[in-house]
Amino acid sequence: MAMSGAVDLGGLKERAEAERAQAQRAQSQTAAQPGQTPAPAGQPPVAGAGPAPGAVLDVTEETFEAEVLNRSMQQLVVIDLWAEWCGPCKQLSPVLERLAGESGGRWVLAKVDVDANPRIAQAFRVQSIPMVVAIVQGQPVTAFNGVRSEAEITQWIDDIFAQVGDVLPGVPDGPAPEPEPEDPRLLAAEAKLNDGDFDGALADYRAIAEAEPENLEAASAARNLEFILRAQAHDPAIVETASPRDVDAQLAAADVLLLSQQPEAAFDRIIDVVRVTAGEERTRARTRLLELFELFDPAEQFVVSARRKLASALY
Repeated sequence: MAMSGAVDLGGLKERAEAERAQAQRAQSQTAAQPGQTPAPAGQPPVAGAGPAPGAVLDVTEETFEAEVLNRSMQQLVVIDLWAEWCGPCKQLSPVLERLAGESGGRWVLAKVDVDANPRIAQAFRVQSIPMVVAIVQGQPVTAFNGVRSEAEITQWIDDIFAQVGDVLPGVPDGPAPEPEPEDPRLLAAEAKLNDGDFDGALADYRAIAEAEPENLEAASAARNLEFILRAQAHDPAIVETASPRDVDAQLAAADVLLLSQQPEAAFDRIIDVVRVTAGEERTRARTRLLELFELFDPAEQFVVSARRKLASALY
């Protein structure tokens, strides 16, 4: 899909910041002249009244769950991923804000500064801005990059409601319903984890997962904790000292690499073991790799790529 009007998050930032600094200096000079009041730096002049109260939200990493995920269970939330240095963002954002204000609560606009909230930008795999994402029932349903006209945005919103509007009950008149109580067993395991009792927490998570195979939260917590405890027990030097045909050493090296946020290198280590081994050793390496895949979203590109490499190594 073409991203006309989008701004890359790479080299253009420095140039835009330099241009903004130059504009601020010019405004400062203008402000020194009697009888003139400059507009705030980086903000275009706004005509007329602002959007209706509650129609536009400034969202941070701390408020994302409440303002976006929880709210999207009742109404459409449109996320505007922007940055102060992004020129096209300043074209698009006022249009989105006005349309949100005119929607009568049909949808809300959640504005996210990608520079101040990098984890949100990472979660949406932002490569260029402006980027606009529609969230329904806690899940992204569609998105676009770059500047679009008011008519195009209105049609985009209408298309979303045509597809998923029936699952949105709307903003309730009364107070929000009380959330379901959390599982006390999971709370107890989390308390042990916070207190540093990792073995006790792992035992609790395993017990819940074994008793309730459908309890994905407990199973996921057990897998993650098992991996972290195992990886932390390895000597980091194993990455450099492991012999290519030493299966145990290579699996340990993969753990260390993954713990240091290098999933591609970790997966490649094990795939190389699969290529040069056979029988029980190959099976052990393949099983470990599949276990590590479960720590990630299966749609992650590095997981998809590693699965292809594994298939090639096996066949």
